[in-house]
Amino acid sequence: MMEFYHSTITILFAFLLQIAGLSFVTAYDPYIKEKDRSFLQASIVLTVLLVAQNVLDYRLPVATENTFWFTLVSFAGYVLRPVILSCFIQIVQEDRWPWILCMVNAGIYSLSFGSHLVVWFGPDGRFHRGPLGYACHIISFFLLFWLLVKIRARYKMIGGRGIALPLSIVISIIVGTLADGFLSINAPVSMLTVAIVTGCVFFYVWLHQQFVREHEEALRAEQRIRIMISQIQPHFLFNTLSTIQALCQIDPKKASDVVGKFGQYLRQNIDSLDQSDLILFEKELEYTKIYADIEMIRFPNIQVEYDIQDIHFGVPALSLQPLVENAIRHGVRVRKDGRIKVSTWQEEDNHMLRIQDNGKGFDVEEAMNADRSHIGMRNVKERIEKMTGGSMTIYSEIGEGTDIVIRIPFRKEQG
Repeated sequence: MMEFYHSTITILFAFLLQIAGLSFVTAYDPYIKEKDRSFLQASIVLTVLLVAQNVLDYRLPVATENTFWFTLVSFAGYVLRPVILSCFIQIVQEDRWPWILCMVNAGIYSLSFGSHLVVWFGPDGRFHRGPLGYACHIISFFLLFWLLVKIRARYKMIGGRGIALPLSIVISIIVGTLADGFLSINAPVSMLTVAIVTGCVFFYVWLHQQFVREHEEALRAEQRIRIMISQIQPHFLFNTLSTIQALCQIDPKKASDVVGKFGQYLRQNIDSLDQSDLILFEKELEYTKIYADIEMIRFPNIQVEYDIQDIHFGVPALSLQPLVENAIRHGVRVRKDGRIKVSTWQEEDNHMLRIQDNGKGFDVEEAMNADRSHIGMRNVKERIEKMTGGSMTIYSEIGEGTDIVIRIPFRKEQG
């Protein structure tokens, strides 16, 4: 008997060490969001209560003959398990349905007090299960299935191996439940509780891996944006200087005018050269007009028109100007009467930006996959998607022209 008592203490001590360690790392893990941290810590507290419930459930029959206490301790165990699983689900994706199921489960097991519908204890302390006695198991199995669905939906990009660990946790909980039901194991902590405690530890390890991966992807995306901007800036500056150089030979007076406009551009745009956040479209339009004026001085056969009905929204720095530049260099410059039109307006819950030209057109798929040509267009498209959550659609027909439509969703503060 003393040997069994010592082994029980050893098992409980091992559980407490796991839970204490898990509590410490979740409290100081820099990758965990506050909402996720709260649910992780809640699941830890609930797991401690579940272990305590198991011990009480094991010791109570020898300490009292009052069936009310048997029922109360059993009720606590059946209520706690679905709540722990619901905390796991909320970490992956917030969802109210698990909480509704937990309330339904608690309501069902509250019938244990005063009826034989769920679980009940005889005068001798023996456990009996009524017609609703497996409600917790059914609800828990549904929650486990829903947890896997949510994991698959959120982390679908990680592939089959990526969900191997959470799947193994779910399987271990199911095995623990079956072992408790079909094996007569006389132990102070049930196999299901063992699976839940271990599952908490490994679920945190898996989540930490996902948090770190998401953080690294965000850093890589930010780095790609900075590289894109660094590619666009020299491109524009080189082209402007080439324009000035050409005008110095053709028309020195116009070259002087272009230098003045270029200086104005640099004074206004110098702060945005390293800008990785959104800037006001009004500013971007101002910079673009200066660029277009420079190009129209060099090429009198082109004309840039504006129909601006909406300016109160943000865009990535150097987004409109590269598209106008692309329309000039690869489209309308070869036309006797080349025209570009820049339009903005609001449509439903989006800011709309459109750049049309009557240039020579191009094969969109081929251009977007090319290494060098239209690099500015590809960069703008990716930055629009990454930084605003919007989209950029390109329509082009060879010999007819190009039509680019940018859709930028309203930001939350705009309603």
